[in-house]
Amino acid sequence: MTLLRPTLQSTPSRSIRNTHFERNTIRFVPEEVPVAISYAGSSHAVLMATPDDLVDFAIGFSLTEGIVQNASQIRSLDVVEGELGIDVQVFLADDVSDRLRARKRSMAGPVGCGLCGIESIDQAMRTLPDLSAVELRMSHASIVAATAELARAQDLHRQTRAVHAAGLYVEGSGLVGAREDVGRHNALDKLCGFVFRSSVAAEKGAVVVTSRISVEMVQKTAMLSCAMLIAVSAPTALAIRTAEAAGITLIALARGEDFEIFSNPHRVGP
Repeated sequence: MTLLRPTLQSTPSRSIRNTHFERNTIRFVPEEVPVAISYAGSSHAVLMATPDDLVDFAIGFSLTEGIVQNASQIRSLDVVEGELGIDVQVFLADDVSDRLRARKRSMAGPVGCGLCGIESIDQAMRTLPDLSAVELRMSHASIVAATAELARAQDLHRQTRAVHAAGLYVEGSGLVGAREDVGRHNALDKLCGFVFRSSVAAEKGAVVVTSRISVEMVQKTAMLSCAMLIAVSAPTALAIRTAEAAGITLIALARGEDFEIFSNPHRVGP
C-alpha cells in the first residue's frame, strides 16, 4: 500500500568538525508520525512510527499483543491518512472483537514504548509460550552472517543513520525478511506482521535486531514462536531471565565475528 507521506525528509544542517564550522549541508532524516491502531472503530494504541509497512505493523502488533492468534481472525484492514496522523483500522472476527472489548486498554506512547498503557504488573509480565522444545540449531558462521545480512538490508538507515531494523534469518535461506522503523519495537512488530502474513515458519529461524534487548523484545519474539533472538547491542537482566524461562536462545553484542550467548546456549554450534 502506497502512502502519501514520505519515509524521509531532507533538511539543512551545519557540519562542525573539530569544533570549527566546516560547511552547510543537506541531511536526510527519517519521518515519524502518530499511527493509531484501531479495532472496530475504536483506537486501541497510538504510537510514533515510520509511515511505511503499516499493514505489517498492525498485523504484528495484533499478534504480539495477543489480540489475535492466526491470520483468519483478521477480516480486513484499512489505512486512513489524516492531517495529523494515520489510522490503521483493523476489523476482527466477531468472537475476537468480543474478547478484545472485555480486556480493552488504552495506550498512548512515544517512539519505542513497548509497554505503554499497561494497567497492571500481570499484563507487563504476561505468560509466554514455552519454546524450550523447539528444535533449532545455528552455527557460529550463520549468526555472523545474520547480522551482516540485516545491515545490508537497511536501506532507510543507510540514508538517515537514525532507524532500527528487525529481520528473520533462516540458516540455508539467509535473511527472508526485514523491516525498519524509528522505533525498535515497531520494527519488530512490522517484521512479525510480515512473517504472520507470509506464513513463513518463524520457528526455523532467528529474529535479528539492531537494538538493545529489553523484556518486551523477548516477549514479542516469543509470541512469534521464534526460539532465537540475536541483537547487536546488550540485553537487560530481566530480558535474560525472561528468555531463559521461555526457552529462547538470547545472543547479544553480535558485532563482526564476535557475539555472546546469554541463555539456552544448546542451539548454537560451531
